[in-house]
Amino acid sequence: MTAADRAAEPAAPASGSTAGTGASAAGAPRARLGAVGLVLGSAFSLQFGSAVAALLFPRAGALGVVALRLIFSAVLLLALFRPRLRGYTRADWLAVAGLGVALGTMNSLFYQAIDRIPLGAAVTLELLGPLALSVIASRRLISLAWAALAALGVHLLAAGDFGRLNVGGVAFALAAGAMWVAYILFNARTGARFPKVDGLALAMGIGALVSAPLGVISAGTALLDPVTLGLGAAVAVLSSGLPYTLEMLALRRLPAATFAVLMSLMPVAATTAGFLVLGQHLGPAQLLAIALVVAASMGAVRTSRG
Repeated sequence: MTAADRAAEPAAPASGSTAGTGASAAGAPRARLGAVGLVLGSAFSLQFGSAVAALLFPRAGALGVVALRLIFSAVLLLALFRPRLRGYTRADWLAVAGLGVALGTMNSLFYQAIDRIPLGAAVTLELLGPLALSVIASRRLISLAWAALAALGVHLLAAGDFGRLNVGGVAFALAAGAMWVAYILFNARTGARFPKVDGLALAMGIGALVSAPLGVISAGTALLDPVTLGLGAAVAVLSSGLPYTLEMLALRRLPAATFAVLMSLMPVAATTAGFLVLGQHLGPAQLLAIALVVAASMGAVRTSRG
């Protein structure tokens, strides 16, 4: 997550104009540039959070760390936004439940992936899920070109050192990408049915409930270690609290389409975090492959929204 549990709900109110922000025409470019910095900061915070989470795997295992991250994230969001629980229909709760299950499953699969393969490669493979959704949604011939570019990137990964990566890790990353698609679809439904970020906060609570039993079974009393708890809280802040805040501020100044394009840079942030925090080195062919997938994702997003 990844992408995985970054807040996409605020994207709906964003518009292509900065007129509503009170910024003058002369200050608009500077505001846009600052918003771009906020989005990039969100991406790097999320991926550095994933890298720190990987450092915790020897202490609590991938499933245990997922449980800690989602539990602390849920407590943070529920305490900050205090969503109301009454006045919703069964369809509303089904939507938020679907989002919560998607969140919990996506993060569990992704952490299983980065426990086996480098962070940059995992996020690149995970990005194929949203990329496929953009290609299908656009229904334009040029989308086939973006799909071909992504396929070329994956081929380069498979032809290099990537081909020797753990098969299970690759499968987990691809499955996480499929759940990212489910996250996007349920996020849209939840955002339309719940005010502000109430739906996301409730879904995070459901995601925590989904992941907690697996985490307890996997890690047991290791989850109660003070150091593990402290680092788990730090992961929650880096991967949820800080990225969500930065994205919410950025979406007040950026069009939603521009925001989506910038979020396609997630593999770049993940590769950087993997190198600096985990000492994971990728060769020239792998870096080129990641660049091709990022370019394909950006092109697909612009095509589908254009």
